[in-house]
Amino acid sequence: MRAAHLSARGFRNLADFELDLPPGGGALLGPNGHGKTNVLEALYYPVLFRSFRGVTDPDVCRWDGPGFQVTVRAEGPSGPTELVASFQRDGRKKRIAVNGVDTPRLTDAVAQWLAVVFLPTDLHLVQGPAAGRRQYLDRVLSLSDVAYLRALLRYRAVVAQRNAALRAGREDMALAFSAGLAEPGAVVVRQRLAWVASAAGQFVAECDALGEPMSVGLEYRGNRDLSDADAWAPALAAAAARERARGMSLVGPQRDDVVLTLEGRPLREVGSTGQQRTAAIALKLCELATIGAAHRTEPALLLDDVFAELDRDRQERLAARLEGPGVRQVFVTAPRRDELPSSLALDRYDVRDGRVSPAGS
Repeated sequence: MRAAHLSARGFRNLADFELDLPPGGGALLGPNGHGKTNVLEALYYPVLFRSFRGVTDPDVCRWDGPGFQVTVRAEGPSGPTELVASFQRDGRKKRIAVNGVDTPRLTDAVAQWLAVVFLPTDLHLVQGPAAGRRQYLDRVLSLSDVAYLRALLRYRAVVAQRNAALRAGREDMALAFSAGLAEPGAVVVRQRLAWVASAAGQFVAECDALGEPMSVGLEYRGNRDLSDADAWAPALAAAAARERARGMSLVGPQRDDVVLTLEGRPLREVGSTGQQRTAAIALKLCELATIGAAHRTEPALLLDDVFAELDRDRQERLAARLEGPGVRQVFVTAPRRDELPSSLALDRYDVRDGRVSPAGS
């Protein structure tokens, strides 16, 4: 899957622009703070129709601007698709359109355009708390299977209602909401377990290909019994007293984690920065493969300052991996061309003072 055209208006610090994009992708070059990451953010926005930085839509608008609009024209196995996402600050109105038709339900628009993004902050996938790794799992599986997304949204809604009842001391209401947890919660746990089991081998292979000589691992940590809906009632009953005391739900996938290991020990504790970055990149390549297999097309790959803090050997290995098997569109950012591996051949774009233009134009 490739983006053939990108346009953005009122988006972050970027001047309004329209770009025809090469099939192979491009390298966005320019000083820090001038808008390179914002271009990637605009390109990614119509994947999940939210910022990959986790901020709200008003924060994506140009400072004091009335709103923004992003348009991506993509080409995939089913033909061309145009996705338009707009937001009006006044009234906080958001509009999503697919091929000119307004789409009120997010689940009907998600995965029409597919991309995987790596950010420097993705080191938190290795270094940070479990919440970031759960978010990673949920994104990968939601983009791979709309049934997972629907189950996840249902589960989150019931947990929120149940937590409100527990905080209010309404045990009767909390008990009523408990019945709605089992079915969607079992789907979430079951599909997470299946993904980790299937992706563990690829994670090891990707780390090896990127130059990591030590043994790595990927494991799911949580109550595996909850993959069966019938296991929820006894688990909730056993935790009832603790949940009343803490005023929150303590059973379910919102408590689980994915553990990354190096020589059998937590990678977050014993790995160097380069090893941790290698593991984070490997997770992104697993995400790319999972989403691509689900949709039978390879997503675009958006890499923000990905080569920083990698030694030269790992940089060249990653460049070879990006240009290896598969048909993909790759966009990378760097302050200067000489900070990218010499073997990475991509069209160049200058990003300065929020203005995007082909290099030399």
